[in-house]
Amino acid sequence: MRVLLSNDDGYFAPGLEHLAAALAPLAEVTVVAPELDRSGASNSLTLDRPLRVRQASNGFYYVDGTPTDCVHLAVTGLLDDLPDMIFSGINHGANMGDDTLYSGTVAAAMEGFLLGIPSVAISLCSKEGEQFETAAKVAQELLKRHQRARAQPWLLNVNVPNLPFQALKGFQITRLGKRHKAENMIPMDSPRGGIVYWVGAAGLAADAVEGTDFYAVESDFVSVTPLQFDLTHRSEMQNVATWFSH
Repeated sequence: MRVLLSNDDGYFAPGLEHLAAALAPLAEVTVVAPELDRSGASNSLTLDRPLRVRQASNGFYYVDGTPTDCVHLAVTGLLDDLPDMIFSGINHGANMGDDTLYSGTVAAAMEGFLLGIPSVAISLCSKEGEQFETAAKVAQELLKRHQRARAQPWLLNVNVPNLPFQALKGFQITRLGKRHKAENMIPMDSPRGGIVYWVGAAGLAADAVEGTDFYAVESDFVSVTPLQFDLTHRSEMQNVATWFSH
């Protein structure tokens, strides 16, 4: 079985190293990841210049582009054989609720899914990064389950509590929750003159009831959320149609 790994934290990130080490005994692993930390890059593609690929001493390929660039390049140009599965991560921090719209981790997995390959975005819900081994074991379990099921291409967003593996209570299939409005931009004086702005912190969980990704992780379960691409708001189609009926 061939597995492609990518992320948005960069090819040097400890989460990616843990993921590659965990999956190497189970599959033929290839890593194609960004040269730099591209967190928050979402689904952006680099269209204004060519991409450059290099290989690190550990065998990982790195690209001077976005997470989406990495997966797109790997699948459509770099690899001789298509991967059977794609993992993006292990992200250093959660990707729940509204985070999925901005996340480069999720975007890399989405690109794989768009190209017809079963894909998983996996994140460790901690900024300390203490339990990457737990998330790596979760990835192993997901790979084994995929090998047994061999279902049609799917896209999963997986968030792992920052706990030892034996402390996890299991897996829950969840929906995306929702965060409160993000904090305001933070202005600062630039040493070169003028004002610069930092993006404010993400809002706290607003919709975190039972059944959401937030609730599952808070309850010590691995959250597994199936995602899709279709953003069509079908219940609004008829309402908008009335604008053009006169």
